[in-house]
Amino acid sequence: MTLSPSRIEELEAALTPLLGSPGMLTEAAEIERYTTDFWHQHKGSTPLVLRPDSTEAVAAIVREAGRLGVAIVPQSGNSGLVAGGIPDGSGRQVLLSLERLNRIRAVDAAGGSLVAEAGCILADVQAAAEAAGRLFPLSLGAEGSCRIGGNLSTNAGGVNVLRYGMTRQLVLGLEVVLADGRVWNGLRALRKDNTGYDLKQLFIGAEGSLGIITAAVLRLFPRPRERRTIWLGIESPADALRLLSLFQDHLGELISSFELIAGLGVEAANDHLPGGRRPLAEPHPWHLLIEVAWSLDGGLDVPVDRALEAAFEAGLVRDGTIAQNEAQRTAMWLIREGQSEATTKVGHVQRSDISVAIADLPALIARAEAHFATLAPDVQLFPFGHVGDGNLHFNFLIPRDREGVPELRSLLNEHLMMLVAEFGGSFSAEHGIGRLKRGELERRKDPLELELMRRLKSTLDPTGILNPGVILAAPDAPASGEIS
Repeated sequence: MTLSPSRIEELEAALTPLLGSPGMLTEAAEIERYTTDFWHQHKGSTPLVLRPDSTEAVAAIVREAGRLGVAIVPQSGNSGLVAGGIPDGSGRQVLLSLERLNRIRAVDAAGGSLVAEAGCILADVQAAAEAAGRLFPLSLGAEGSCRIGGNLSTNAGGVNVLRYGMTRQLVLGLEVVLADGRVWNGLRALRKDNTGYDLKQLFIGAEGSLGIITAAVLRLFPRPRERRTIWLGIESPADALRLLSLFQDHLGELISSFELIAGLGVEAANDHLPGGRRPLAEPHPWHLLIEVAWSLDGGLDVPVDRALEAAFEAGLVRDGTIAQNEAQRTAMWLIREGQSEATTKVGHVQRSDISVAIADLPALIARAEAHFATLAPDVQLFPFGHVGDGNLHFNFLIPRDREGVPELRSLLNEHLMMLVAEFGGSFSAEHGIGRLKRGELERRKDPLELELMRRLKSTLDPTGILNPGVILAAPDAPASGEIS
């Protein structure tokens, strides 16, 4: 089927009785926030935003869109970083916002599960779990605005992957509207179910291109009763890796976060972030933010002190501190999460999301520092991220007055991806593919894997109405359909 821009008005007329004015936006001023990405670097276009408040309404929208050949772009919190949740620039795609599907349907503390609709804000899911005396461990910088549907659709990572795994490890069941408008009810809280293919995993990480997730059964965990948050100043990424091994020897599975931060990012947050203050008195080349927790009532100080004593004795730490209260803990995490915003006060920031084997992190950073010092000597590197799972946000700071910034962004990204490929790494660790990384996927993915992905797409979405152009190129997409 050829997707039809001329039938969007017909779709609007058909859905007006179902959605009413709260569920349908047509004014440009109302639509704008849905068509611009999180960092306001990319913009798409749509004449219509649909805002259903039930799974049944989502299914009706998809059925009508399929009948008329109108493309749908699902969107949750619009906090994604690869433009997977905004429409392209053609004006031929309708945006379907899930923000009104925002109910916690059920909480089972004893069974360790919670049922949340796709439009629930992540922080609200965390709060619902906490109110039941449990923990939902997915945690990331945008948790006050991102929504569960987007977290699921991108297989979000965050700061607790080391202990709890990626989002797909936190899901027991899904409810999904398929491309023909039928609803697959897979909302089962079973921990063991070997009755055939694990269908939910097809939709997690698919960015709305295979089906629209409307609700999920999420895993809950015992809530930590004691936590220690540690900030260390260190000399190098190699020392960070040695410290990871040392802390694992002493504290094992109690480590939930092990974050490496370049000194440049810390100093930018210290100087330009409202409320930002470096936890240590002096600057250091690199920093570690470590969080350790358990569900017992006391006694965590002893193993933490032993680990720190061993780290200092080994000469791996220049300075360090432990948060003494929640305010100090929050201040530490503010530096970690706010450095990207702070660096925009200094220059242009080119962001990335890559992963390599944990053991290769120091070599990748050293190789990149040498390579980019020659390629773009006026550009500064400030990698940061999750040492414990090999994922770095390998960011670049471009001088404010630099000419040719768009071309330089492309050059930096191209050369970084080449370096990551040399180490056998991934060009997308936790942000997804979206529209921005589709070219990298086509260039670097194994041809057989691409063939299998296309087969899945054509089987589950044969008319191509679900998020065309995201992950895989839309067959009939015009050249003018790209985002700006």
